[in-house]
Amino acid sequence: MKPLATVIALLFSTVPLLAAGDGVHLKADSIFEIAGFPITNSMVTSWIVSLFIVVLIKLLAGKPQLVPSKGQILVESVVSGLRGMLEPIVGKKVFFPSFWLLSGLFIFIIVQNWSGLMPGVGTIGYGSMVDDHFSISKPLIRPGNADINMTLALALVANLFWVYFIVKYAGLKAIIKDWFGNKADKKEVHFLMFSALSLIFIAVGFIEVLSIVFRPVSLTFRLFGNVFGGESLLHSMFYLVPQINWILPVPFYFMEVLIGLVQALVFTLLVAVYIGLICNHEEGDNH
Repeated sequence: MKPLATVIALLFSTVPLLAAGDGVHLKADSIFEIAGFPITNSMVTSWIVSLFIVVLIKLLAGKPQLVPSKGQILVESVVSGLRGMLEPIVGKKVFFPSFWLLSGLFIFIIVQNWSGLMPGVGTIGYGSMVDDHFSISKPLIRPGNADINMTLALALVANLFWVYFIVKYAGLKAIIKDWFGNKADKKEVHFLMFSALSLIFIAVGFIEVLSIVFRPVSLTFRLFGNVFGGESLLHSMFYLVPQINWILPVPFYFMEVLIGLVQALVFTLLVAVYIGLICNHEEGDNH
C-alpha cells in the first residue's frame, strides 16, 4: 500500500499532478465529514469562489457614490451589460425580480468555470511519490462545475425560481393558455378546423410539459459535460507529449477561458428564455 501524504505541491503551478492516465476523477473526492455529511473538494472550491465574489464586489463597489470610483464603474458596467442582454428576453415586468437570480447565475458560473485554470487547483492534496515526483491522487481543490452535483443544484434552483416567476407574474391561466391554448384566430378559421387545431395544440402542450420536465437534465449535463471535458482535455495535454508539456496546453487554456464564458452565457440565457417565453409573452403581443 502506498503511503498517504498531505502536501502542498507546486502551489503556483497549474499542472494537475494526477498520475498519468488517471485523468480527472469523475466523482468529487470527499475531504472530511461533518456529522456524517461528506464535504467534497468541489464544495470547498465553491465556497471559496462564493467568498471571492462577495469580497471582490465589495472591494470594487464599496459604498456607492455619486461620482463613481473605477471599481464602481466596472461593477456598474457589468450590471448594465447584463441588463441590456437580459431585459429584452424576460420582459420589463419580471426583469427586476429575476435579475438577481440571472446575474448571480452568470457571475457564479463564469468564476466557477475559470477557477479550474487558477494556480493550486488540482495541485494541492493527498498523494504519493511516483517516478521521482509527487503525484496527487485526491486533490483538495476541484472546479465546482466539474462536479455533476453542483450543476444539478444550479439547474434545480434555476427551475424552482422559474416556476415561482411564471406563477407570480404570468399566472396559471396564462401558463395553461401558453402550453395548451389554440394559437389560431377563432374568427379567421372554420369551426371544424379550429376544433382540430385545438386537439393538436393540446397534444403539443403535453410534449411541451415533457420538455420542461427534462430542462434540469439538459442544463445539468450541458454545463457539467463542457467543464469536465475541458478539465480532462487540459490534463491530457500535459501527458500527450511530455517533451513540450510546458507549451502544448497553452492554446487550450485560452480555449477554456472562452468556453467558460460561453457556457455561463448559455446557462443564463436559457433560464432567461424559459422565463420570458411565458412572462414576456403578453408584452410581445401588445407591441
